Amino acid sequence: MSQLTHLDSQGHAHMVDVTDKSVSQREARAEAVVSMSAECMALLIDGKHPKGDVFAVARIAGIQAAKRTWELIPLCHPLMLTSVKVELQALPEQQRVRIETRAKLAGQTGVEMEALTAASVAALTLYDMCKAVDKGMVIEHIRLLEKSGGKSGHWQISALEEQA
Repeated sequence: MSQLTHLDSQGHAHMVDVTDKSVSQREARAEAVVSMSAECMALLIDGKHPKGDVFAVARIAGIQAAKRTWELIPLCHPLMLTSVKVELQALPEQQRVRIETRAKLAGQTGVEMEALTAASVAALTLYDMCKAVDKGMVIEHIRLLEKSGGKSGHWQISALEEQA
């Protein structure tokens, strides 16, 4: 098990010094799932939601959030992301929207928090825009799916876990 590195030798929280880490290509994928009523799902699929293109707004919100993760999550490094993607997929048979995000950069630290923040904020935006129709929506499964690059290399959730 790796040690928590956000503590200094006195046990105080601090930002990890990445000065001596090598620059490498780093990428992370994350997801969030939003469950909703059949009525809300129908409005999204038919493009008749009273607030317009909910998916487009949630996509932009996720991208903006990834770029500002360092302002939202204490001890995160400000990063110059080279790419952020936010994809929303309606799953009407399950009454869910699946959000998958991807963050990339060439840098000295990973982008897992940026991908997770993008997924979280996209899900919250979807909730905000749809709450007038369905206040009972549930945001769940916010999780890292995959990360690559850096000293720890590649990690990916198992295919069975990803389908769950």
